Amino acid sequence: MRQEAAGPATAPGASDAELLRAHVDGDPDAFAELVRRHRDRLWAVALRTLGEPEEAADALQDALLSAFRRADTFRGEAAVTTWLHRIVVNACLDRLRRRRARRTEPLPDDLDRETAYPGADDVADRVVVSLDVQAALATLPPEQRAALVLVDLQGFPVADAAAVLDCPVGTVKSRCARARARLTPLLVHLTNAPSHPPAAPGTAAPEPAVPEPAAPGTGGAHPCVPPAGGATAAPGGATVGADRKGVS
Repeated sequence: MRQEAAGPATAPGASDAELLRAHVDGDPDAFAELVRRHRDRLWAVALRTLGEPEEAADALQDALLSAFRRADTFRGEAAVTTWLHRIVVNACLDRLRRRRARRTEPLPDDLDRETAYPGADDVADRVVVSLDVQAALATLPPEQRAALVLVDLQGFPVADAAAVLDCPVGTVKSRCARARARLTPLLVHLTNAPSHPPAAPGTAAPEPAVPEPAAPGTGGAHPCVPPAGGATAAPGGATVGADRKGVS
């Protein structure tokens, strides 16, 4: 009888809150559907915050297992997706703090070399840019890193990021500003790389392009940090999705 009542809640049109309530009420498929909807964004946050796929997958699995078991504590004061992101971010921050307590993470010796730039066509150059950005992110304190990932990389409005991080909007703005200030000298080579071939001998070099300021309301994303979107897809659903049979 309970499954018949909960069945419609797992339909594609059910809201996140309805799915979570159905899970609490005993629907065996509701939580898997909730994870399926948000897995990719949750995975992107974990990966960009931790920088290591294996550790990010472990953190995401821990977070989803925690959400699976603590679903009855959800009070509806925030959106379900905000609640899920908060659990994932906290799992990542715990790992970052433990990592920093064990050792420091020095910047790679070759980070300051002139490599590629965002408009590069060569795939290898794009990979180098990504590695440089991730190495620079690794130097940030955990709280600044989490704020910058949400706002500049994932495109969260500052208010939503504050809800995920459970702190005031002003704190998120301050953390992002400090993080951008720390990243600027580390990633300046990505914006200063030439966007055109060198001028021929005896000819005047073209004027360097001046980056346009960020549009109002965009959160002031760091010009060296790739924009939100295009996040790496999460591993297969079996890796990060919680299944009631596996969490008995």
